[in-house]
Amino acid sequence: MHRSCAAPLAAFLSVAFVPAFTQSMPKQAEVSERAKRTLRAFLQTFDAELKDRFVAALTDLNGDGSPQAIVYLTSNVRGGTADCTMLILQQNADSWRLLTEVSITRPPIRVLRTKSNGWRNVGVWVQGGGIQPGYEAQLRFDGKTYPTNPSTAPARPLKGKVRGETLIAPPAR
Repeated sequence: MHRSCAAPLAAFLSVAFVPAFTQSMPKQAEVSERAKRTLRAFLQTFDAELKDRFVAALTDLNGDGSPQAIVYLTSNVRGGTADCTMLILQQNADSWRLLTEVSITRPPIRVLRTKSNGWRNVGVWVQGGGIQPGYEAQLRFDGKTYPTNPSTAPARPLKGKVRGETLIAPPAR
């Protein structure tokens, strides 16, 4: 069964803070409140039609003590039903900058325990648009960015159980 990106994951901005990788992060409440404001502002300039149709999670992907944002767009504003977009954003003072825009992703979106070039690898679900059955793909940081398409190299399907933490879960059925 093919699921649409437009399936509602959340009707509002949901920001999770995942402090699993560093001890020096600010308090969760401080990061979350500031992140909500700055993420909304950034995403409105990124695409004014997004409104609050996204789910975001904060985590320190590179171990520098500052969170990066993983944002899953829950509407099909930026593409068709097979083009579900995930953004990886780098904090830049009181704003954000786009590090990577990844197409055809679906939750669960996980931060894996493994690293590439000092950054945590990211796991995303890939299914639909001719990809059946689905599978989890590993996105590895190449020193500048993550792969933009999880269904082609350099992204690769994960084999077996790979440890990690789910940041954005699939919608409840």
